[in-house]
Amino acid sequence: MDAMLWLFGEGRELSSWQMAARGVAMFFVLLVLIRVSGRRSFGQGNAFDAALTVMLGAILSRSVVGVSPFWPTVCAGTAVAVLHRLVGLASVLWPAFDRLVSGRNRELLRDGRPDRSALRKGLITDCDLTDAVRQKTGREDWAGVHRAVLERDGSITVVPKEERK
Repeated sequence: MDAMLWLFGEGRELSSWQMAARGVAMFFVLLVLIRVSGRRSFGQGNAFDAALTVMLGAILSRSVVGVSPFWPTVCAGTAVAVLHRLVGLASVLWPAFDRLVSGRNRELLRDGRPDRSALRKGLITDCDLTDAVRQKTGREDWAGVHRAVLERDGSITVVPKEERK
């Protein structure tokens, strides 16, 4: 235990190398927690997964700078990662729970005609939609668009009419 105290220090009076040691240790703890939370954790870009990123960063950083004790902080981070995994599992098992946690897709545009209700619910302006259409098709008009969908991660998928099968 004395070796751990010497290496990681205790409290707010940490040397630079003790903070560095804590940072290195937390890096490896974070790698393990990412594996525990599941592969989707940092790749989806939706609110559910962003919550894990923010929470783990906030929790684990406290230990690096000595504001919180090392092992209780690791336990708190582990609890959040396990909870993320359980919520992900529940989302797979119960589609209604998945919609509650991750939301649902909204069709914003069909055959060049906007769905004003979907745009309003998604907080998407005409300019936002035009930007997405221009980025995907190189055109500014909606007439050449078969569908535009607000995805659960907040991105907009645009399907031009000529690509429709």
